[in-house]
Amino acid sequence: MKHQHHTIAEEIQPSLKEIGGWAWALQQVHHRIAPRFARPEPRHHAFLYMQAIFSEIPRKNSWQVAEQARQARPYGMQRLLCKAVWDVDGVRDDVRSYVLEQLGPDANAIAVLDESGFPKRGKKSAGVKKQHCGITGRVENCQVGVFLTYVTTRGHALIDRDLYLPEDWLSDRERCREAGIAETVQFHPKWELALHMLERATEAGLPFRWVVADAVYGRAVDLRTWLEKHGYAYVLAVACDEAVCVQTPTGSYLLAEAREVDATLVTEQDWQRLSMRKAHQRPASV
Repeated sequence: MKHQHHTIAEEIQPSLKEIGGWAWALQQVHHRIAPRFARPEPRHHAFLYMQAIFSEIPRKNSWQVAEQARQARPYGMQRLLCKAVWDVDGVRDDVRSYVLEQLGPDANAIAVLDESGFPKRGKKSAGVKKQHCGITGRVENCQVGVFLTYVTTRGHALIDRDLYLPEDWLSDRERCREAGIAETVQFHPKWELALHMLERATEAGLPFRWVVADAVYGRAVDLRTWLEKHGYAYVLAVACDEAVCVQTPTGSYLLAEAREVDATLVTEQDWQRLSMRKAHQRPASV
C-alpha cells in the first residue's frame, strides 16, 4: 500500500460545495440583522461592508472597502460606521445567536477573553493614544478593543466586543464630544469590560464551562470572584509577583509571589513536556 501524507492545509481546504454556499450564507446573516438598520441605504452598505470584510483586500479601511464594493467614493461606508443610525448592540446579539446556532450548544465550551490594538494616525479616533498594541507587540498610537471569543470542538467565533477608553480620555469631555462619546460614558478598566461581556453571555443563556485570559484579566480579583461565584472553571494568567493561594493534595499554601510555586511546590517529576508540533501532526494513512 502507498502511504498518503495529509498536511494541515489539505485538512482545512473547503469543498467547492462549501465555497458555493458562502454567498448565500452571507445573505442570510445580512437578512437577519437588516431590521437593526433604520434606513435602506446603511442597510445596503452593511451588506457591501460584510462582503469586503470577508474578501482578500489587504486593508479594510473605508477607501479600500468602497473600492471593493465598486463605489467611487468612501462616503457611504464612512457614514455607516460614523453617523448612520443602527442598533449596534442588537447586531451583536444577533451575531451571538447565529454563532450558537452554527457551532451548537456545548456545555464544555470555552470563553476566551483577549484584547487587540489597532494602529492609528492622529489623535481624534475615540480612545486612541500611545499604548501597547497586541498586533505589533509595541507601544504605539492605537485604539484597543476587548473581545470575547466562543470556542467549541466545532470551531470558534467572536461574539462580543468593547472599545477600551483610557481614563485620561474620558476626563477630557470636549475631546469626547468631538469623537462622539456620550457624556454618560464612564471609565471601565479592561477587566471590567470583560466581566460585562461574560455577564451578557450568561444572561443570553450561552453555555460554557471554562474562561481563559492573560494576566491583564487574571490580576482582577473581582473577575475571579465572579467566575467562582457562578461556577465557572478558569485559567487566568497572573504576574510572577502576584500573591496566590495554591490548593494541593496536602493542603492550601499562601505564597507571597506566584514565582514561588515552581520552587516551593513543584518538582521536576511534576512537569510533562508536550510538543505543539506533535499536536498538529496527523499519522500517515494507509
